[in-house]
Amino acid sequence: MMLASPLLSAIPGVRHAFFTREGGVSRGLYGSLNGGLGSDDDPANVAENRRRMSEHMGVMPSRFLSAWQIHSPDAVVVSTPWEAASRPRADAIITRAEGLAIGVTAADCGPILFVDPNARVVAAAHAGWKGALTGIVESTVDTMVKLGAERTGIVAAIGPLIRQHSYEVGGEFVERFIEADAENSLFFIPSAREGHAMFDLAGFIRMRLERAGVPMIDDLGVDTYSDERFYSYRRSVHRNEPDYGRHVHAIALEHG
Repeated sequence: MMLASPLLSAIPGVRHAFFTREGGVSRGLYGSLNGGLGSDDDPANVAENRRRMSEHMGVMPSRFLSAWQIHSPDAVVVSTPWEAASRPRADAIITRAEGLAIGVTAADCGPILFVDPNARVVAAAHAGWKGALTGIVESTVDTMVKLGAERTGIVAAIGPLIRQHSYEVGGEFVERFIEADAENSLFFIPSAREGHAMFDLAGFIRMRLERAGVPMIDDLGVDTYSDERFYSYRRSVHRNEPDYGRHVHAIALEHG
């Protein structure tokens, strides 16, 4: 039903999960633990799936939160639950509140879970290529620091995402990254198709974390495209499927 980061698992008082697609009630192409509020799945099934995930995280369903993600560098701080209909538009959530599970949804993009064990600040960020390029990692870390975290005390875990051997991109994509920073060429290797390249999203996220001053980084190393335990937007496109499920990856501070 879920994977865990060894680094995060070693920290007392923190619960986290990178959920797979297993262990839910959704059917068909959503089978089975689809947590995507924006998918076309039966809302009742999504609600039950999220209830099961919240139970695993040790919180009530109303305290299992995810934002309306827009592939931005925007981060929000939360201290009390919000209604699903009034979710903020953002791609990272940060909290110091105990008993509140904060999560991001993904189906190829990079989920990152953060914790400063000493300051008791946690965060969840959604880093697709656009968010990663425009600063979601940095805004998440900066917001954690504003809440009392120390950069050198932050531990981060990169969850299941589309890996370089599965992530072919066009020449304009490569140019956009190199225009931002010539050193970004390190994250591309030639593909079999002329004018295309294979992009290392996980490596790019790790670099941004390191530059933001985060010293301890875990990477689960899982590829959502080739591993059928996971939903994949790109795989759904290649199979001409009408929609796809979304994972929720979450973290929470347990009550002291």
